[in-house]
Amino acid sequence: MSSSEPGQAPARALEDRYGSTRTRRPHRGPRGRRAWVAGLAAVVALGIGSYLVYSQWFATPIDAQRVAFEERPGNAMSITVDVNRNDPSRPAVCIVRVRAIDGAETGRKEIYVPPGVQRLETVVRSIREPVTADVYGCSYDVPEYLSTPQRPTE
Repeated sequence: MSSSEPGQAPARALEDRYGSTRTRRPHRGPRGRRAWVAGLAAVVALGIGSYLVYSQWFATPIDAQRVAFEERPGNAMSITVDVNRNDPSRPAVCIVRVRAIDGAETGRKEIYVPPGVQRLETVVRSIREPVTADVYGCSYDVPEYLSTPQRPTE
């Protein structure tokens, strides 16, 4: 073994086998910049598209929250509801319901929400003793029988 320096041979063998630790990065030409710009444009376009899809199909334009409920005599319950909507000038309908102790829905009522009104109170009758009341959902699709001034006959 005729090595001029004792630590040179093993280091050189490792460099030959695995490559140099100091590798030069190739200069990015116009193709590399175009790829970065195209990638950035794709990310921005996907972000804008995701926002538009969410706002059109998944954001709720109207919703309601139960503010209070109180048990009434004769298996009935009073419920107070706050309605939040993106267009307060449009009429809406909300469905409220009451539940029994086992969680079963025992009464339901559609309530008409006139334009400009945000808080409503109604009484829902139940087939069993109610223990809670909640809002099932709201919509701008008001049925004709709710929006006419004539009340249906019972």
